Amino acid sequence: MCLAACYWAHLEAVYYGNTSADAAAAGFDDAALYRELALPATDRKLAMYPLLRDEAQDSFRVWQASDLEIDY
Repeated sequence: MCLAACYWAHLEAVYYGNTSADAAAAGFDDAALYRELALPATDRKLAMYPLLRDEAQDSFRVWQASDLEIDY
């Protein structure tokens, strides 16, 4: 989610001090997240359930109709 936010914000650069290997050594293993995301949603450790999709779509419709929308 943080990486996606960087791209959505159209950042020109990201500066960091630790590598993904450093994070894994400290117990924050990004590789585990990517393995989990590669699984079908029904096979993941964290259950996810859709909820109120029609209502949630309203925020995207408002965004798309606004002058603030940016094409990616």
